[in-house]
Amino acid sequence: MHRRTFFRTGVAAGLASLTRPASVLAYEPPPIRRAGPLRLNSNENPLGLAPAARSAVIEGLTEANRYPLVAMAPLREAIARRHGTTPGHVLLGNGSTEILRVAVAAGTMGATGTLIVADPTFEDVTDYAKPFPYRTVRVPLTSGFAHDLEAMREHARQADGPAVVYLCNPNNPTATLTDCAEIESWITEAPERVFFVLDEAYFEFVDDRRYRSFDQLAVTRPNVLVVRTFSKIFGMAGLRAGYGIAHADTTARLNGYATQITPNHLAQVAALASLEDPDVIARGRAANARGRRILTDVLDELNLEHLPSHANFVMHHIPGDLRTYQRRMRERGAWVGRPFPPMLSHNRVSIGLQAEMEEFAGILREFRQKGWV
Repeated sequence: MHRRTFFRTGVAAGLASLTRPASVLAYEPPPIRRAGPLRLNSNENPLGLAPAARSAVIEGLTEANRYPLVAMAPLREAIARRHGTTPGHVLLGNGSTEILRVAVAAGTMGATGTLIVADPTFEDVTDYAKPFPYRTVRVPLTSGFAHDLEAMREHARQADGPAVVYLCNPNNPTATLTDCAEIESWITEAPERVFFVLDEAYFEFVDDRRYRSFDQLAVTRPNVLVVRTFSKIFGMAGLRAGYGIAHADTTARLNGYATQITPNHLAQVAALASLEDPDVIARGRAANARGRRILTDVLDELNLEHLPSHANFVMHHIPGDLRTYQRRMRERGAWVGRPFPPMLSHNRVSIGLQAEMEEFAGILREFRQKGWV
């Protein structure tokens, strides 16, 4: 599978900021190549914090001795405006992972529950389920690497009691999409005992016109939660800020399981400043497109198959042992993605800056010369 087969020219709804001037889209803060290893293992934004967010963090230090209450209301209001809803539909957390943990904790509603996930997908959700009375069902992806919605739906039908369905779209680690119309069809037909957790961590990177957010559906249906993060397009993975969008009754219920007074003050002011930056999404998308093109070009050059990427990472095939490949990459100064069973003949590579991806492409060519890939 090659780049030219998969990249589309459509622009996802709501990303009108891509019409910004070329000078904005070309933005990459110096230095172009940071010191240390190539950190291409955690789907982080290589651009770092938006300039306004950096300034907000510095200014926010003067309030670091205070509990983080003052900025909570403005942040919740700003998120609500972005999604065309009201603050009562917004749940804040220490990264989207806290929202996912809260959803799992609340999902059983005091009974034995069934957790239904794709295989593979983001593994934190199944880890969060371990202390609770869940039966976890892992459903293999389809041959096109989408969620097998029909199989997942059947498991939900058969569930004895509440069921939590986790859908990461685009999926991590594959960066592939599942049809939104099919997801919506299932949601509208499902009973309320089926709770849908829709992880849209990579929403801003998608270039497919058929893709859309489920935020508006979430505010009207008590069994739907949309989860977003500031870690990816906003470059705030180290500060930990995320949120959920849900029906007001659902938000109130989930709040009973959440950490109180969260996120921390610096994360709040950085998130608020990021939301107010009209160009942050365009910058991140443009940098990601440049880096992704370099990566997919070298994978095509070396005939290493890769999945269609709708995120800030690419899942590609490697010959041989995955652990050996990872070790050799570490020895060469590149950190690449962790194993994602059952796809142990593939590796996930995050998209870095242009210079970083050019360096990684050079390492792959060296590995080919040595017969390692």
